[in-house]
Amino acid sequence: MRTFSKYLLIILSLIAVSNGEVRLKDITNVENARQESLIGYGLVIGLDGTGDRSTGNRGAIFTVQTISNMLERFGITVPQDYLRTRNVAAVMVTGKTPPFGRYGSVFDVTVSSLGDASSLEGGVLLMTPLMAIDGSYWGQAQGPVSVGGYNIQTEAGEKLRKNHASVGRVPNGAMLERTTENQNFDLTEPVRLLLNEPDFGTATRIATGINESLNATGSGAAGWVARPVNAGVVEVVFPDSIRSQEEAVFFLASLESISVQPDVEARVVINERTGTVVAGGNVRISEVMISHGSLTIHVKRTPIISQPVAPFSSSGQTVVEYVTQTTAQEAEVNTAVIKETTTVNDLAGALNELSLRPRDVIAIFQAMKEAGALNAKLIII
Repeated sequence: MRTFSKYLLIILSLIAVSNGEVRLKDITNVENARQESLIGYGLVIGLDGTGDRSTGNRGAIFTVQTISNMLERFGITVPQDYLRTRNVAAVMVTGKTPPFGRYGSVFDVTVSSLGDASSLEGGVLLMTPLMAIDGSYWGQAQGPVSVGGYNIQTEAGEKLRKNHASVGRVPNGAMLERTTENQNFDLTEPVRLLLNEPDFGTATRIATGINESLNATGSGAAGWVARPVNAGVVEVVFPDSIRSQEEAVFFLASLESISVQPDVEARVVINERTGTVVAGGNVRISEVMISHGSLTIHVKRTPIISQPVAPFSSSGQTVVEYVTQTTAQEAEVNTAVIKETTTVNDLAGALNELSLRPRDVIAIFQAMKEAGALNAKLIII
């Protein structure tokens, strides 16, 4: 597989085994564990000259205004014309409340630059209120920003960059100031399990697995404890023996440990920006012949300088002409035949024999889908 290693093509074979069962807690969520999306506007300080610019027509004016307003709250009045913000960046803070979050629960938030800051490395997020979509207050966030990269630019225009330095996270930097709703279970109503990946087959297997594990004998209207409502929801009725919230928690904990085999959809995911291809182990290929070659055209332009006969002559001038030379080089065309019901491993080996680059593999997958030979959903991101 030296070709894939050389060109950094990643093909992951997630081959499902015959007993590939997973726990319900890994593929479902309880409906009551709803998370609220939060957003806030704040400032990151302590940057090493990589914050928003405050001068010129392209400066972040809102950053200067925010700093001025903040200082006024501390009794300090500074004219905006005297403020310099290269160590400060205006950011948007986003996050989600933790499942069953209560007052004092902490969670991570993402910090994203709003102005023209080049990096948030080493910055600290000042206390930022977090709001829901309806404008209600849910909590606050603050703390050091973890970037995991850098973005260095010299005055001469040289750049050195690793990862995306204008977006970072504040681990456990947010705290809830209120309790999420619907944390108690109504024992007279079914509790709903929401599938992370909706699928009719998986929902049916989950309901069957719960009923078999609990030996359902009449808790539901037709002698069931669990029933699939649709591809994404499975309803579970609390048995008659459950009479308190504590017993309901123990009951749901026992459900989470039940193992079922999910029905995984065959997918091939392609990231054209990075040249990454990820194929599931249940992807099957119909018999197909692949022939792929590439044509490379080189255009070379050479300058020719013509000067007057006499040096420093006033009757002539230097003339620059160009000679263009074009060459075409066609790579050797390799052909491979892939048999029907080929696994991902066999497909990877066949494509490797063709000595293909990642971009070429992406083009082949797209062509195979158009030819009807790829028995999987092709997802391009």
